[in-house]
Amino acid sequence: MNIQIFGVKKCFDTKKAERYFKERKINYQFVDLTMFGLSKGELQSVKASIGLNNLVNNASKDYKKLNMDRIISESGREELLFNNPGLYKTPIVRNGKKSTVGYVPAVWASWVD
Repeated sequence: MNIQIFGVKKCFDTKKAERYFKERKINYQFVDLTMFGLSKGELQSVKASIGLNNLVNNASKDYKKLNMDRIISESGREELLFNNPGLYKTPIVRNGKKSTVGYVPAVWASWVD
């Protein structure tokens, strides 16, 4: 199992996700989105697993500032998301080709079995 948690240190759900894996002694890699973001390949993998619209945080400050609600094309939305990590819902948890957004321990439990 190769768990990656993409998130922001100040996000409560990200902290809860980290605690979930720590308590079960499951190794994971934390990637701070404010510093590194997702690579193109990681974004494509996560997008294929859960869909682009599920990655976008409609409540973020950048969402309104960048007029994300007016951008219709998927490629335009993807490019803005790639270049502005503040738009991601967090945490994004990856296990190979499987991904989740938010705190969803029920899904993570199925990865361990």
